Amino acid sequence: MESFGFHDGNIYDRLETRRFDFRQDVNHSLKMHSSLIRRLSLEKVMEGHQGCVNAVAWNSKGSLLISGSDDTRLNIWSHSSRTLLHSIDTGHSANIFCTKFVPETSDELVVSGAGDAEVRLFNLSRLSGRGSDDNVIPPSALYQCHTRRVKKLAVEVGNPNVVWSASEDGTLRQHDFREGTSCPPAGSSRQECRNVLLDLRCGAKRSLSDPPKQILALKSFDISSTRPHLLLVGGSDSFARLYDRRMLPPLSSCQNRMSPPPCVNYFCPMHLSERGRTSLHLTHVTFSPMGEEVLLSYSGEHVYLMDVNNASRSAMQYTSGDVSKLMSFTPILNGAELQSPVSNILPSCRTRKGNVATMLEKRRKLIKIAEKYLEEKSLEEATNCFYGIEACNEILDGCCRDIEPTLKHGCLCLRAALLLKRKWKNDAHMAIRDCYNAQRIDNSSFQALCHMSEALSQLGKHKDALDFAIAAQHLAPSNSKVAERVENVKKDLAAVEAEKINKANDGVPRSELRGGRILSLSDILYRSEANSDASQDGPRSEREDSDYDEEVELDFETSISGDEGHDVESNILHGSLNVRFHRRGDSPRESAGANGTCGSPSSSSQNDRISYQPEAVIDMKQRYVGHCNVGTDIKQASFLGQKGEYVASGSDDGRWFIWEKQTGRLIKMLLGDDAVVNCIQCHPFDSVVATSGIDNTIKIWTPSAPVPSIVAGGAEQPETADVLVAMENNQHKLCRNREAFLPFEILERFRMHEFNEGTFHPFECTQS
Repeated sequence: MESFGFHDGNIYDRLETRRFDFRQDVNHSLKMHSSLIRRLSLEKVMEGHQGCVNAVAWNSKGSLLISGSDDTRLNIWSHSSRTLLHSIDTGHSANIFCTKFVPETSDELVVSGAGDAEVRLFNLSRLSGRGSDDNVIPPSALYQCHTRRVKKLAVEVGNPNVVWSASEDGTLRQHDFREGTSCPPAGSSRQECRNVLLDLRCGAKRSLSDPPKQILALKSFDISSTRPHLLLVGGSDSFARLYDRRMLPPLSSCQNRMSPPPCVNYFCPMHLSERGRTSLHLTHVTFSPMGEEVLLSYSGEHVYLMDVNNASRSAMQYTSGDVSKLMSFTPILNGAELQSPVSNILPSCRTRKGNVATMLEKRRKLIKIAEKYLEEKSLEEATNCFYGIEACNEILDGCCRDIEPTLKHGCLCLRAALLLKRKWKNDAHMAIRDCYNAQRIDNSSFQALCHMSEALSQLGKHKDALDFAIAAQHLAPSNSKVAERVENVKKDLAAVEAEKINKANDGVPRSELRGGRILSLSDILYRSEANSDASQDGPRSEREDSDYDEEVELDFETSISGDEGHDVESNILHGSLNVRFHRRGDSPRESAGANGTCGSPSSSSQNDRISYQPEAVIDMKQRYVGHCNVGTDIKQASFLGQKGEYVASGSDDGRWFIWEKQTGRLIKMLLGDDAVVNCIQCHPFDSVVATSGIDNTIKIWTPSAPVPSIVAGGAEQPETADVLVAMENNQHKLCRNREAFLPFEILERFRMHEFNEGTFHPFECTQS
């Protein structure tokens, strides 16, 4: 899509402003620009680790980069020379997942968190050598109070005395170096350190309507740089939580299990809030540089943008009842107005200055582009729905947001049709949003009702789909496509009813048994399977060490097939399967609360379930698609640019992607790893990005390509159709039917030794 530019303007105009604006941030604001991003290419591969690099972070000046790896070493790199300065043998007994420079310490203090549940502080001034010849130095502080892996650390700008750690044990802890430099291991007789800032061991929710009652295994955590009293956490459910540190109770001991404190806001895309799937969880959450937005990255899902201030007109706040209203309200056929909208889903319009005639011509051109791709019939050309959707995004979310209602209605319906034709993950949900907003503009138009019917059919909601199809037929009785839609929905509904009758007559169908037996297992264990599928070239053992839940317990209905040469249908075994995995070398402190449920009687009582009132949640305002995030639990999504004008994420296909934040339009796709890209960190001032993943290296990217393009390489590797091919492949991975993995295949992997290479104890398997 070269027919229209990006919204950051001409870089030469931006440079020209420096002659008239002497503010310090003028140069900084140019650290990322679309013209620079499209020239990003690999400048340097930095070698020095002997395992997957799970964490990278810049210091505040951007002069140093720190990295943590599966090899349990912290490496310090020079930004100017791109060389290794120091390599620290940390003494961690498991993979390092997070590391930070402690601010206001002249970059002498660094902190690390690892899979051994420990947080360690090191003073770089004690190092005697350079590079890999450094001596082992003891930690200046050692905190052993967590009981599970430490997945994220955070520091506060201007505060050299405190570091916060988020762990899969469900607690967020505050470590103050002034109060002590060590704490005993969790579970010891003298364990009384009072450093629990957030106790979320009873904080996880399966869906919006369910009360929190399970351990929220924290995967990510961030502190706002503009308002450091705001904390954002994400973990093993679909909801990110915003807390105000000033409103939290005093620090407590881990021996006192606390109820989850009230949070300022919940964040979750509406279509993910009622799934009830145990596998849906966040891998990364972060504030924008200005602190006004948050970015959420989901395992098995896309990346989503939300507003922090729910009072903003571009944000949507919804409750449990609104979820069903959006997808299942019944239109009134007697010419009366449709139901009032739940909220303003689309960003509010704002007037822009400029040439009106030029803007109108641009809109017409974009509409023609979108209509062209909608009319394409061949399977190969249908892939280009992507470009038609981007054209609509430009009209609705880009520079033309002051669009007149008639054109806006048509563009919403057009984008909905393209989304339904493309059928990428959640496209049907996005189409429902567009249809809903189109109905608000013109409730006498049949197109929105017809597309809504198609979207609901794709989601298996055939009764609701029929209601909308009949409503569309009422408005356009002579339209043949609408009549065909009604007949198709009736056939779908009849097929569902026939299946129910067969089920009642013959019992539970064997096909359903096969799906039911795997649902719970695959939801939880899919990450291990996805590690091998996401990247076949990466070392298996390193992927497992880097990302695998340390303990899992489950019960489910199962049917196990016999030998591969036998008919699957003829070997069905009904029963209950309980599986538990332990990391080798786990300490006894793991045993507390191992089953992942809350021990508080009040949280699990039936009375609480009845009286529980779900909180309001902030909905998405933009999503970013094209990558794949199923294989690892440390995959980041980051803001790029001085004001966070762009969004970037790693992917399981070894690439990393950059989108324009405002429209979700893909700007750049780069090959950054042989297997998986996990970490993306933008330099605080320069047009430099550091990435890392399953490879043992760190890669430095700069705008040095001679020719701008959407893929890395410039003139040596010009732009090709491989962009869409890669995105399509990622969508197939993202949409893989998790129920397709048979239990005996997963168990066979453990028997074949590849899961027991010093990583896990033999599992326990009982059948009844």
